[in-house]
Amino acid sequence: MDTYEHVTRHIGEMPAGPDSGAIFDFDGTIIDGFSAFIFLREQLKKGHITPLGLAEVVATIANYKLGMVGFSGLMDVGAKVLSRVSEDDYQQFSEEVYEDYIKAIVYPEARALISAHLKKGHTVAIVSSATPYQVEPLARDLGVEHIYCSNYEVEDGEFTGRILRPVCWGEGKVIALESLAAEHGVDLSKSCFYTDSDDDMEALERVGFPRIVNPNERLRTRASEKGWPVQEFARTGKPSLMQYMRSIGVYGSLIASYFTGMGVWKLNGSRDDGRRFMLSLFTELSFALIGAKLHVRNPENLWKKQPVLVVFNHQSQADGLVMMKLLRDNFSGVGKQEMSRFKLLTNAYKFAGIIPIDRANSKSAIEAMQPLVDALAIEGRNVVIAPEGTRSETKKPGPFKKGAFHVAMQAKAPILPIVIHNAIDIQPKGQFAYRPGKIEVEVLPPVDTSDWTVDDLDTNIAVVRNMFLKSLGFDEESVPAKTSRSRKAPGTAGNATGKPSGKSRKPGAKPKPTGKGKGSAKKGAQSKQPHGGE
Repeated sequence: MDTYEHVTRHIGEMPAGPDSGAIFDFDGTIIDGFSAFIFLREQLKKGHITPLGLAEVVATIANYKLGMVGFSGLMDVGAKVLSRVSEDDYQQFSEEVYEDYIKAIVYPEARALISAHLKKGHTVAIVSSATPYQVEPLARDLGVEHIYCSNYEVEDGEFTGRILRPVCWGEGKVIALESLAAEHGVDLSKSCFYTDSDDDMEALERVGFPRIVNPNERLRTRASEKGWPVQEFARTGKPSLMQYMRSIGVYGSLIASYFTGMGVWKLNGSRDDGRRFMLSLFTELSFALIGAKLHVRNPENLWKKQPVLVVFNHQSQADGLVMMKLLRDNFSGVGKQEMSRFKLLTNAYKFAGIIPIDRANSKSAIEAMQPLVDALAIEGRNVVIAPEGTRSETKKPGPFKKGAFHVAMQAKAPILPIVIHNAIDIQPKGQFAYRPGKIEVEVLPPVDTSDWTVDDLDTNIAVVRNMFLKSLGFDEESVPAKTSRSRKAPGTAGNATGKPSGKSRKPGAKPKPTGKGKGSAKKGAQSKQPHGGE
């Protein structure tokens, strides 16, 4: 069973195709928290808000809670704070906030739901009262095309301090749903709407399948009265002290395992025995300390051909632990040159068979690959390489570099693609602490390289990468023709980039074909005004 099968089971019962919609609220539904508060906090840290501006924001929030100010009034004060701020600067700020904070609080269950809907061919949209600056970076990560948000007015590249109406809240969300239906052929009676708040009652009653997640008390009561299904997601939150301590233990266990393996080598004279003991001990200790479990699909593919060049999609430091768990003690691999700054770690990695590569020096990297060819062709050991060269920013694999595939060709070894579906849930990029959980891994069939040539390498790499894209639920990309010396860059099928496109910012408004402003509507721009708007 998939890790989140209990969360996504209902999607399998829905009809496939784009006329079924999967529409998500943002704050509290996709992320564990409220992005507006995170943005406000970071603006305060950077001195973007004056003391007077802060006082006005706090007073307006208090009045909103007391029912003295409506949601539009709350948005007005947020827009006022940004008056005369460059939209480009704020866009950059939003990307930084996403990387530093928002990315770490995405519910894994929400990722799984969105992925399952996309695989089913459903039209997936985010409809949020937040602004595009809060939503777009994560939408890009999740592969969500359609975004309906509240928008700040922009003139000459700067915010005017005004909010565009109607805001995407309450009735505004219903307008957004109807716009999505009209513009993209979505049948709302066959669609789901996911939310955590009773503020979205009108939207919930507009769709055929209301889905309640992490509800507030008022929504929980209404859901019970109406018989709507309720799901609770595991809180992401800040890692606990115990999780930090366990994570420190993982790094400490590497050194402990290294010394133990060295001891085995000295006792029986076999370096290989010492290395195997080290890797086995470190793997078991790491998984036990983290509280991680592995669910492997098609494990029989691991041993169909040996030795193999293993390639995997790279999202998290946990990926290395996954590879060790799968391949046990019979492998070698590459690591960052940066690890050579720490002599003890360098010695431990080298003893384990990990070779540091200077990725900035292509000649050095090519020369350093020779021991990996020897490990495959002479020693009969598997070799593990992440062909992206670094951790990707999203679930979609980045471009594959050629080094791993050259190694396979020189060693005349098959390539074994291993797809890691959710190691990002255990440790997102940029995070130190590991979290407990189950990691889904899929071992694809080995790929024969015996007839590969240098001329056809781009084609064969594209075929292998498409295997990853298909397994992860992305559209496969076009493959360059074989043996053509003057090929055009490969195109894409569908929205294969994973970047949001065709976004609907203001409820009912169509995106403009030109202009670099993101998520904004320029003053005087022509856009469709929804019926019932202000």
